[in-house]
Amino acid sequence: MPELPEVETVRRGLANRLQSFVIDDIEVLRDRAVASPGGPQALCLGLRGQKVGAWSRRGKYLVAQLHDPQTGHCNGVWGVHLRMTGQFQWHPTPTEPCRHTRVRLWNTAGEELRFVDLRSFGEMWFVPQNVSIDAVITGLQRLGPEPFSEEFNATYLEQKLKGSTRSIKAALLDQAVVAGAGNIYADESLFAAGIAPDRKAGELNLPELERLCTCLVDVLEMSIGAGGTTFSDFRDLEGVNGNYGGQASVYRRTGQPCLVCGTPIERQRLGGRSTHWCPVCQQG
Repeated sequence: MPELPEVETVRRGLANRLQSFVIDDIEVLRDRAVASPGGPQALCLGLRGQKVGAWSRRGKYLVAQLHDPQTGHCNGVWGVHLRMTGQFQWHPTPTEPCRHTRVRLWNTAGEELRFVDLRSFGEMWFVPQNVSIDAVITGLQRLGPEPFSEEFNATYLEQKLKGSTRSIKAALLDQAVVAGAGNIYADESLFAAGIAPDRKAGELNLPELERLCTCLVDVLEMSIGAGGTTFSDFRDLEGVNGNYGGQASVYRRTGQPCLVCGTPIERQRLGGRSTHWCPVCQQG
């Protein structure tokens, strides 16, 4: 599943490519791609004729403002979650859509933004003006603070994880604890912080949590700079995959020597997810 760096890469691509993009027409090829009330018909009515404005990201959700192209009046928002395999593609000239194409949007120049989703778990929403976004995109209600926000710090984690007996790896994957982090960057940040992934979350002390917060932010920033990871089917709007995979320290390096101490990287399942770590560097 795309994690925060991949979603942020997509957000930046959409913001850059869709400047002054007015949705002249829209076609929904699979109804289940639309999660908002009214289904595909309401989504098409809400988006058609609107100018796509600023894009924002909350956790792994993308939200675009919609405006009247003449008056600039805000007419609601367009929400998207890529889920496991969703991706946007930019087609400046007409091309035949692949069989995994779920939603197609065109501007008056015939340029197309295409939403392709191999496993069909991705979702879209139209939220009318004066309707609470959280009331329609209900997953937003459950999100914890952003890793880059002031609210996300060691003191917050200490309070949030107090008494927790689940592993710190599982805690990092909980979107109610921190929004946007996933399997790849949880493994990488725990390695950078020198913390074993199976440590009970409630047992970490304040200095360890401070180190973990710093490392998580550093790893995420590094991956955003690299355009995301190559480990999944992720592609940006231009069809380019990310470059972070070549910089990973532990993720998917099972049996290979640790880049710090040379010990073979180990792998096991924690909370149903593959977990990679160095048994020497992560004894804390």
